[in-house]
Amino acid sequence: MLPSENKGTLYNLSKLSFPSNALVIQAMALKRGQRNRGGGGSRFSVAILVFFSLLATLVFFVGRGLYTSTSISQNDTLTGSNKEDVDWRERFAAQHVKSLFSKEVIDVITANTNDLGPLSLDFFRKNNFSASWKVVGIETAVESNASSVEQNQIAENIKKETPKGKQDDSSEDRYQFVDTPAKSARRQLRERRREKRATDLLKQDDEVIVKLENAAIERSKSVDSAVLGKYSIWRKENENENPDTTVRLMRDQIIMARVYISIASMKNKHGLAQELQNRLKESQRALGEATADADLARSAPEKIKALGQLLSKAREQLFDCKLVTGKLRAMLQTADEQVRSLKKQSTFLSQLAAKTIPNGIHCLSMRLTIDYYLLPLEKRKFPKSENLENPELYHYALFSDNVLAASVVVNSTIRNAKEPEKHVFHLVTDKLNFGAMNMWFLLNPPGKATIHVENVDEFKWLNSSYCPVLRQLESASMKEYYFKADHPTTLSAGSSNLKYRNPKYLSMLNHLRFYLPEVYPKLDKILFLDDDIVVQKDLTGLWSVDLHGKVNGAVETCGESFHRFDKYLNFSNPHIARNFAPNACGWAYGMNIFDLKEWKRKDITGIYHKWQNMNEDRVLWKLGTLPPGLITFYGLMHPLEKSWHVLGLGYNPSIDRSEIERAAVIHYNGNMKPWLELAMTKYRSYWTKYIKFDHPYIRSCKLSE
Repeated sequence: MLPSENKGTLYNLSKLSFPSNALVIQAMALKRGQRNRGGGGSRFSVAILVFFSLLATLVFFVGRGLYTSTSISQNDTLTGSNKEDVDWRERFAAQHVKSLFSKEVIDVITANTNDLGPLSLDFFRKNNFSASWKVVGIETAVESNASSVEQNQIAENIKKETPKGKQDDSSEDRYQFVDTPAKSARRQLRERRREKRATDLLKQDDEVIVKLENAAIERSKSVDSAVLGKYSIWRKENENENPDTTVRLMRDQIIMARVYISIASMKNKHGLAQELQNRLKESQRALGEATADADLARSAPEKIKALGQLLSKAREQLFDCKLVTGKLRAMLQTADEQVRSLKKQSTFLSQLAAKTIPNGIHCLSMRLTIDYYLLPLEKRKFPKSENLENPELYHYALFSDNVLAASVVVNSTIRNAKEPEKHVFHLVTDKLNFGAMNMWFLLNPPGKATIHVENVDEFKWLNSSYCPVLRQLESASMKEYYFKADHPTTLSAGSSNLKYRNPKYLSMLNHLRFYLPEVYPKLDKILFLDDDIVVQKDLTGLWSVDLHGKVNGAVETCGESFHRFDKYLNFSNPHIARNFAPNACGWAYGMNIFDLKEWKRKDITGIYHKWQNMNEDRVLWKLGTLPPGLITFYGLMHPLEKSWHVLGLGYNPSIDRSEIERAAVIHYNGNMKPWLELAMTKYRSYWTKYIKFDHPYIRSCKLSE
């Protein structure tokens, strides 16, 4: 055994890298000699080992310098022991390669690799990755990222601690690693095999994709597009359920059943047609008037299944794309004609319903009339008659034949007035409702305000010789237009003008607004109100509005296109086209402040008469009071703030609630009047809160909220 110090010396020698094997052999010989001699010559052996270690180090550095100089100069020839070493390696490789390759293959590999020069592992890693190696590296880069960072940090720490001599040794080893021709040949063959395999796989993928596409095309050809859709007409689908999915399915089945009944009759398949007819009737009975699935009868699923199976059978026997398309188109055209006809009837009926007095209001008027004429004459008079012609007070003009509507206008105005005693109401009605209107306000006086009721039929100056409208209403053409049943424009051709065939246009109450100075000759200003409005704020501020020399103060309604002049007047007529602008802004009747002094000075009534005479044949505008009002006050209207007058509660369901509540006056213009059953519920409460439903007359006539 060697002493411990000799063991350490051998351990240190073993860690050195020698350029040749001679020193290793000498060290082994020394070790054997020491074993034979024992421990007596230990000091001498240590000296020899130190000498040889110094000699080995010197030889190592000299050899490294020679190798480095030759690699920098890049000479093609090798000298000394290096050349012999290379020749030895080539001979060793050739002996093993002969069993794998023929001489021709080895010559080709040698010719292809001679120009590459000496190869190192580092050079190979940087420049000679095959495609397969690069792909694997990319796939594993993410997975090994964290561990590689840690390994790099450890390697840097080791390099810092490793002596320079050891670093030189490792670099020397790296430069000595060179691929042999056999390894290079095997590597190139592996690369070629990988490339061929990748090409084959890509080719197989392309072939598979083409096969799949062809198969999909063939399958799509076999699909019948007549059955495609969000839900099938043959069966019920469960996805995207809606509250009316089953109802829609049944309606679709009924339509297709009618189509196939017609086709079956054409092709003389009367048995199938009769069977379809029977199933159709059963489905119609099960459907009934249902609009949602919850309204369907319990037998509906069975009827759907039975009719669906029969439709499938009919489809197999009768389906013809052209025939089905033609039948559906014919059914669509028929339905369209029916819809147009129903629209005409609906328009007519809605106009009729809008102008018909409900039974409760008619009952109220009759009861009040009877009680009025039972009163003695001295009790039929209203107090404060001296206020009727006082220009310092606030005067209102209200023309109506509806007792309940007039009472709401008066009550809402007085309830919201700051000084009710300064308000004077001038009511004008016809002789049929004159007694009822008087009796109501005698029983229900408007607090401290003044009220007076007149009969329009007692205005003797309002006759056909003075008023063009009265003369036209008495003409034969106008009577024929209104009353002749066989007139071609009664319902069919003139359905678009049904709104103008309104009984109110036969009443002078509607045209009395053009004669305000004649009705109230001693007043300077008056506020005109329709009977379908509700007052929500004090209106006395309107009397202080400066009209700037204009006659009529009103709210403009030109925010929408149908409130322009060209929607009311016939601009194909030269008289209209010369005098008015088609895009001029319209305005609203219903709440208008009139300056009666300016009215008289500009002869507004005379202007109205002139244009009314020119429109005797209704060539300038249809019937009504707004078109002649637009013409008469053209250029003489002063626009008011929109918050004074909000319109549309009789036809527009989307008015903002805050806009309604900010308005001084809300107007139920349109067919859905608040006293009718067809009124919009969301707006009706603004009107009904000014009615005393506990009043004996209202209770007796069964009027309720």
